[in-house]
Amino acid sequence: MRYLYILSVFILSSLRLVAQDDMPEGRQEKIKALYVAYITQELKLTEDEAQKFWPVHTQYENEIKAVKTEASELDRQQSILNIKKKYQDKFVKILGVTRTDNFYRTDAEFRKKLVERLKKMRENGNQRLRRN
Repeated sequence: MRYLYILSVFILSSLRLVAQDDMPEGRQEKIKALYVAYITQELKLTEDEAQKFWPVHTQYENEIKAVKTEASELDRQQSILNIKKKYQDKFVKILGVTRTDNFYRTDAEFRKKLVERLKKMRENGNQRLRRN
């Protein structure tokens, strides 16, 4: 439990490395490493499971990233849902039903924390700019 707390603090404090798509590649790699550590810890992946899970996850992530952002919000969400359904069975074969469900929750949780941290950093940055 202590390890999880330390990992969470590390992740949250390191989220300031995150920026937009024009973020330097080194920062993207750090965020990816934090994500992998977070998901691995939360799902309690064994070495064998991790070796099977991460290549499938990479394919899944690539398909999610390929969803067109210029589509309507409803169409975009439907496309993402279709991809999640497509990968559901692949993840279940590796993780089982319960941990696959937990993966989708944990993934969303990580991304939410990332967005919240970015928003907070931007607000703090804007406040400092106004004071100067």
